[in-house]
Amino acid sequence: MDEENISLRHLRALLLLVQLGSPTRVAEILDTSQSAVSKMLSKLRKHFNDPLFVRGGHAMRPTSKTLELVKPLEELLSSPIMHPASETFDPAKSTREFSVIVTETAMIHLLLPIIQHLEKVGPGLRVRALTLDYRQPEPRLESGEADVAFGAFPRLASTTRRQLLYTDSYVSIVRAGHPRLKQLAKHTVFMEERHVVVMSSTRVPYAHRSLEEKLLSRLRADRVLARVPDFLSCAFLASQTDAIGTMPGKTARFLAADHNLVIFPPPVTLPRIDVCQCWHERAHNDEGHRWFRRTIHDLFAHGGNDPLKPAGRSNERPPNRQARKRSS
Repeated sequence: MDEENISLRHLRALLLLVQLGSPTRVAEILDTSQSAVSKMLSKLRKHFNDPLFVRGGHAMRPTSKTLELVKPLEELLSSPIMHPASETFDPAKSTREFSVIVTETAMIHLLLPIIQHLEKVGPGLRVRALTLDYRQPEPRLESGEADVAFGAFPRLASTTRRQLLYTDSYVSIVRAGHPRLKQLAKHTVFMEERHVVVMSSTRVPYAHRSLEEKLLSRLRADRVLARVPDFLSCAFLASQTDAIGTMPGKTARFLAADHNLVIFPPPVTLPRIDVCQCWHERAHNDEGHRWFRRTIHDLFAHGGNDPLKPAGRSNERPPNRQARKRSS
């Protein structure tokens, strides 16, 4: 590349700026400085003879010319020919930041083991945790905003790969001094107790929706003491009242000691939870990304950091319709 030309790196920076609207975040993804991103944008403006972005409040708004470039850039940069083999990744020397989308429950018990492991093998490595929100994770993975997403995602786009980490079950919790502790596992007693139900909400509409629907379809309205937005609130209320809370077993075991809770199997049929790590096809062959995914799998898929039964399969499932059907 001479001074008059632009490279694929310039074009990727342009597409990321459209998708993220943040030069700071683009610099993090490209592992460069914000001033370097500004220089790339300056060169792109000169090349296309267009400002490309204008300020709109605190945001960068793409011009009409930029919007015309988005589809051709997406097609170009997603082409396999544009992705030669990556250089060998050395975690001990890298300063890469890995961005992960995590649910509230994954934030509790997955993030700490990852950070502790990275501190041992790569002192320059960093983690950026992003909250799972109302948006599906696929666009955030495709844009490079996140490297992987952790959670139970029943439906994903065909360009998104997934790998099962572990399977969890829902359990119920009550305070240790509950007056009917020994009878709560009986169906009739369980249904007559009051409950704290975690809402799927509009913030994360697809997370644990089936749990909420199952409980609310079986409980009388007067048996629901409270509906709360997260499992931390559920655990706290259960520890301070005689109400029953129901949540993923891994989260319950993590919270039980600190909140003086007793765990028991609910006497109702509830779905299993397949927790996966998911990533976009564009990052599949990146050596650093592959190393990070292997690390995640090694930490969690064989019972490490948790007494759960091993997942039993470790294949990186390719993005296709049949795979999505099996996992839904």
